[in-house]
Amino acid sequence: MLRLVDLVISRGISLASLGSIIMHLLPSFLVLTLPIACLISTITAFNRLSFDNEVIALRAAGVSFWRINLPVVAFAGVVFGLTMVLSEWGQPWANVSLKTLALSVIEDEMTLGVDSGVFNEPIPGLMVYIPNSKQSIGTKKMGVFISDQRNPSQPLIIVAQHFQMLKQNESRQIGIRLFDGAIHQIPQDASTFHRVTFGTYDFWMPSPFKSSKEKVTRKSYGELLEELETSGGKNSGTLRRLMEYYKDTAFPVSTFILGLLGVPVGIVSKRSGKAGGFAIGVLVVIGFYMLNVLGEFLVTTQVASPMVGAWLPNVLLALITAWMMNQARKL
Repeated sequence: MLRLVDLVISRGISLASLGSIIMHLLPSFLVLTLPIACLISTITAFNRLSFDNEVIALRAAGVSFWRINLPVVAFAGVVFGLTMVLSEWGQPWANVSLKTLALSVIEDEMTLGVDSGVFNEPIPGLMVYIPNSKQSIGTKKMGVFISDQRNPSQPLIIVAQHFQMLKQNESRQIGIRLFDGAIHQIPQDASTFHRVTFGTYDFWMPSPFKSSKEKVTRKSYGELLEELETSGGKNSGTLRRLMEYYKDTAFPVSTFILGLLGVPVGIVSKRSGKAGGFAIGVLVVIGFYMLNVLGEFLVTTQVASPMVGAWLPNVLLALITAWMMNQARKL
């Protein structure tokens, strides 16, 4: 994804196209950040309640520990539902659409890349040579030599003092705008010679780049299972993509668990103050994502199945949450 962003920036696309790509990134960004937000918010709330001894006051008034947790359950449930929608529908759609959009934008902004000082052959029968010079006038570069032998019966030699690359057009052609040059035609009759001079000439050629504007689709669960079976269960790429399908459900569940975990963490960390509670929350998040990395490693090395790799962090997190909730209840 970072490589795509780098290509987009280096190509100098419009702000509208860049904004569209950023909007397509939001679902994936929210799926990753909503669990963190849910955990930090509950830690902050109960850290303050515990610091001001309000939890003790509620317990003294006869409010049970589980009753205190009901607002947290409701809040974590709402965030869980939002994350589930984004994970099951928003993120897959955005990922597919983003890939199609990014490749389409890059293709629309693409120009012919040629190296100076060497003979370039962008397409068969066409040779382009640019002198090894850094001189330029504005956006115009100095000197170009083109040998066009795509039609063997009418070979052309084109030279120009200046040139400028043109972006790919709707007909999937890439062009070079030539300034102050001449077209030399070498006819079959050696006794004749044709030469045409020009002030400005647009030289177009078929794009050497394969079109990427066809609709990109995400492989279905059944297709991945079939592909995995064909590879004998050893294709790491297929294992990783299959694990992503299980994570579409596992990640929203982790949001709910992290929301509940914030209650005992916030109560226990009251002595360390707000900064301490936030720091503990960050450590929990880092630990959770490290468990996700571990799960992916176990899957790609074929130590664990994709389902186990996707749900392992949640199982461990749920056990820790249950133990800490029980400890907090006794305080």
